[in-house]
Amino acid sequence: MHIGILTVSISLPGCRSLKEKRQRMGGIHERFGRNPAVAVCESAHRDQLEASEWSFVVVGNSPQQVASLCSEIEDKLLRTVDGRVGDISREML
Repeated sequence: MHIGILTVSISLPGCRSLKEKRQRMGGIHERFGRNPAVAVCESAHRDQLEASEWSFVVVGNSPQQVASLCSEIEDKLLRTVDGRVGDISREML
């Protein structure tokens, strides 16, 4: 079993309320949490309006499988999030 941790920082310029923040994040938890190989949570900046950080724990049978799933998550975030994706970090355990 191989484990990867993907952490993504997102900037939400002009966000004026936590409700708007939730709407702009577009259900990240629901979208990615459906996959049994992925655990997801908002890991930082929960009370800040213009910033969010999300962590994804990804498991797989090989390092390549974990890396591929992390790449899919990154690509989908870049296409669907109503904000600017900033720092992205990966850690393989």
